[in-house]
Amino acid sequence: MTPQEMAEACARAMWNDDSASQRLGMVLDAVGPGHATLSMTITDDMTNGHGMCHGGYIFTLADSAFAFACNSYNQRVVAQQCAVSFLNPVARGTRLIATASEVSRRGRSGIYDVRVTDADGTVVAEFRGHSRSIKGTHLGEEA
Repeated sequence: MTPQEMAEACARAMWNDDSASQRLGMVLDAVGPGHATLSMTITDDMTNGHGMCHGGYIFTLADSAFAFACNSYNQRVVAQQCAVSFLNPVARGTRLIATASEVSRRGRSGIYDVRVTDADGTVVAEFRGHSRSIKGTHLGEEA
């Protein structure tokens, strides 16, 4: 299995059990070794008291992209620490795109950056996640 095939197989296995991302209307647009892109449209239910997207939904989209990127090597990986900076407000109806990229991966630890943009490319948030591998694989030991 090539690294790309491995990343895609891991993403399929994870997606099948990812009720949160699915129920929020996220779409897994692309995945590769150490990379993932997810998108989501902001609905009325996702807005805050200011009538704009609640930051928690932006964080959740970025966190999901982070998860698919760091779980692309057939090793179960969880978030150890994450931080987000919100840069621009997001209106309801906006399609957000979260692109996660591996910065560093060594031993059981990794660092991933996620840029969240709107469809026009305006950056709305920057997210950095630190990952930690745990016991288990997505595809079994034979993969």
